[in-house]
Amino acid sequence: MEERWEARTQVPLLGLAVVFGVAYAIPIMAPDAAPGVHRACQAVEWVVWGAFALDYVVRLVLSPERWAFVRRHPLDLAAVVLPLIQPLRLLRVVSTLLLMGRRARMAPQITLTTYVAGSVVGLLMFGSLAVLHVERNAPDGNIKTLGDAVWWSFTTMTTVGYGDHAPTTGLGRVLAVGLMLSGIALLGVVTANIAAWFISRFERDDAEERRQTALLEALTQEVKDLRAEVARLSEGVPRQRSAATPSDRP
Repeated sequence: MEERWEARTQVPLLGLAVVFGVAYAIPIMAPDAAPGVHRACQAVEWVVWGAFALDYVVRLVLSPERWAFVRRHPLDLAAVVLPLIQPLRLLRVVSTLLLMGRRARMAPQITLTTYVAGSVVGLLMFGSLAVLHVERNAPDGNIKTLGDAVWWSFTTMTTVGYGDHAPTTGLGRVLAVGLMLSGIALLGVVTANIAAWFISRFERDDAEERRQTALLEALTQEVKDLRAEVARLSEGVPRQRSAATPSDRP
């Protein structure tokens, strides 16, 4: 039952995650929009988070061992509980990202490369929007535009850290720490994935080379056997002729 539920809700939940991203981005990129737009986007954020939270509850109920399910998914539980403890918008973003990442990892059609690429893009986008939202109105902040935020997120995730842009608020620095740790983890996964690809490619090339070598050796052995057979037959023909010559004389 649990697997059937996960298979049926996979695509709708990932689609809701895209809707969540749009609803989160609109108020930040258009702060002067009408209040109704902001309220609608906030409502969409809560609805999407509620859908992921409901998904967690349903999977918990359908699980044959519920306590084991809770122990196996501590981040999922934290993602469901955190926004209820403190109705901070950033916590809704973090919790939804955690729940979305969990469901993306469970999708059989999503490969590791696709998951890593999607994680990089998602962290870059949400990290940029979050730090822009936090730092834009800070008195001493220097991240004022979306371009500044994207540049800062990119240099932070790649651990380059030029220092030309940096958060000045406490919440912005918390975001920076999270982005640094996530960037290091993703870079490790990317490096391991690239190394695994090269190793598998070398193994395939080596296996192909061994196969071709085996074929050449087999062909060489067949040629040797054929030459030996031809030589044996060639030696037998003159003997037969020499044995038949005296009886053929007049």
